[in-house]
Amino acid sequence: MIRGAGLRLLPLLKQTTIVRMQRDVVTTIIPVFNRAALLREAVDSVLAQTYRPISIVIVDDGSTDDATPRVIGELEAAHSEVRSTRIANGGPGAAREAGWQIADGEFIQYLDSDDVLLPHKLERQVRALREHPDHGISYGITRYRDAAGNEIACSWKPLLAGETTLFPHFLRERMWETVAPLYRASVCDAIGPWTPRRLEEDWEYDARAGALGVRLVFVPEVLAEHRAAAADRLSRGHPLDPARLQDRAAAHQSIYRSAVRAGVPRDAPEMQHFARDLFLIGRQCGAAGLSAESRQLIALALSVAPAWDLRVYTAVASVLGWRVTSRLAMKVRP
Repeated sequence: MIRGAGLRLLPLLKQTTIVRMQRDVVTTIIPVFNRAALLREAVDSVLAQTYRPISIVIVDDGSTDDATPRVIGELEAAHSEVRSTRIANGGPGAAREAGWQIADGEFIQYLDSDDVLLPHKLERQVRALREHPDHGISYGITRYRDAAGNEIACSWKPLLAGETTLFPHFLRERMWETVAPLYRASVCDAIGPWTPRRLEEDWEYDARAGALGVRLVFVPEVLAEHRAAAADRLSRGHPLDPARLQDRAAAHQSIYRSAVRAGVPRDAPEMQHFARDLFLIGRQCGAAGLSAESRQLIALALSVAPAWDLRVYTAVASVLGWRVTSRLAMKVRP
């Protein structure tokens, strides 16, 4: 555990006033873009919760089909708990922020439109937060399914089970899916707004919670399902796409700053792991022509882990240029 974790947040929360907050209400915020059928399943999973009171905010992220707006209208007409808003397409971060701005719950659940909650999720997690008033986020276990609905093992993300802080664990990666945590609204207020980035905006958001020292309470049950192989997920795409890399570069720099504020020492294994991540993305940025981002990330990696290969890379790049050096490096060591 990072020394002092959990202590910095309490004064901040006492100063925070969310005028619109309704005690006991859990607000679920669901961004959606062209996913009418999956949206119905996501909303149904919230309506099937054993916990009440609830509210649901659907954010139409500029859908271009006819079905999604129609389904949203039908859901609003059929269920008093459901309301919606529409924004110009801006990605999941912008949509979640739009939903947060009109949320009214004491607790906040973010739910991607291709995921579902299991019936006892909100009940179990609200209870956990009530029993631990000094903790700000509750989380449980997520079950993974492929696009056909078959249960699959998650081999790409280690299970976060029992940890009570976000750092240093979140320096390895975002170790839960968006559907897993339930936040106190006061914590969301303290974290600040979601960024409009389309990649790693969720990791960066939670890292800011880690910088505040927010404590976690674990519920050791399967509480949600994540469709890991949805074909239209934004996480899919070419690794050298400049727009994607710009988002990743900005998010990684913010995550690093959050880790430093949380007190993670530079020689911690997780920080050393993150430095290698910075180096890899820095090389990718260089190969994609993003020289400024490449220089920034590799300099940051070098300040954390001054390994010989980072020093050699920086020296060569100062002679050959960041783009040429990065492309050569990617051929030798992808």
